[in-house]
Formats: sequence, structure tokens, C-alpha cells
Amino acid sequence: MTVKLLAMAGSTRTGSLNQALLDLAVAEARARGAEVTAIRLKDFALPLYDGDLEANAFPPAARELKALFVAHHGFLMATPEHNGSTSAVMKNAIDWATRPTEPGEAGLVAFRGKVAGLMAASISPFGGLRGITHLRQILGTIQTVVATEQVLLPFAQNAFDEAGGLKEALPAQILGMTVARVIELAEKLQPPTA
Repeated sequence: MTVKLLAMAGSTRTGSLNQALLDLAVAEARARGAEVTAIRLKDFALPLYDGDLEANAFPPAARELKALFVAHHGFLMATPEHNGSTSAVMKNAIDWATRPTEPGEAGLVAFRGKVAGLMAASISPFGGLRGITHLRQILGTIQTVVATEQVLLPFAQNAFDEAGGLKEALPAQILGMTVARVIELAEKLQPPTA
């Protein structure tokens, strides 16, 4: 079975350190044989989650994004830390993807029984720990298995070399371990084929 992973960063700015970290995770996952769909959340015209919008006209961009979550076995997610939590853009994407779009659809179909690998890059000495902790809690609440391994990159403005790689061996090693665990768990969580 080829593991299919959806990769996204919760930062939309040009030159995002979290996007740079995610790009390395995507390359690592592909090198390990996973099929990775890397998206940019800024490419989805998502309004803030609103129950009235959901009831009256489910936004097409939200429907498209949710379909991507449904179609993959797991996720690679990089989040910046905004005021001690995950970013609003990441939370909003998750909120829309949890909502039912078809009559009789099983709850949390985009997340239940799937796996996520989390990472954060921050200019602070904490490496985005508070943001990643909140993201872990959110995903656990919606029945996603979150890998125990995670990547925290403190002082991230100085962590990348000119080629975009990580200067230090330890975070690069942890990144590889995290990606490997996500692939392993995704394989184990799939129902056996007849």
C-alpha cells in the first residue's frame, strides 16, 4: 500500500519558516515512498467558519479542501505559533473539513482513523511548542492519531542553510523520525484488504 499524505502549513506569508520546514518534510516523505499532496491554504478562498454559510451554501473551496482531507491517509502539518496557539488559518481549515457535506455522512470522515505528523518553526527559543500543543489537542479531539514524534525548530530564522536544508543534524534527524512514524502509523491504521 502506498501511503497518501496531505501536507500543509498554517502560515500563508511569503518566506514562511513553517513552509520551509514543511517542504523538507514533504521531500522526506516522498523519499520514503509516500505519495504527498502539498497544498497552500492561501489557495483556498475559505471564509471564517460560519454555521449559516454551512447551512445555506457550503463554500466550494471548503468542500474542495475537505475532499483532499478525506482522500488521504494522513497529514503533515506545520504550524506557526500565534499568540500561544496554532494559527487561525490552520484552525479554520480544520473547522471546515470537520463539517458534513453529504447526507448520512459518517462524522469526522476527514479525520477519524487518520494520522498526523506535526512540526513548528519559530523565531522564539520555544520553537512553536505552544502552537503545536494546541494543534495536537484539536486533532486528538477530532479522532486523529497524532504521532508522538514532533519537530520543534527554535530560532528558525537561523536554522536553514542557503540550500534550504537544516543546518543542525538533530532537527533533521527528528524530522526524519517524525515522517517515518507518520508513514508507519498510516499503514497500520488502514483496514486489511481482502
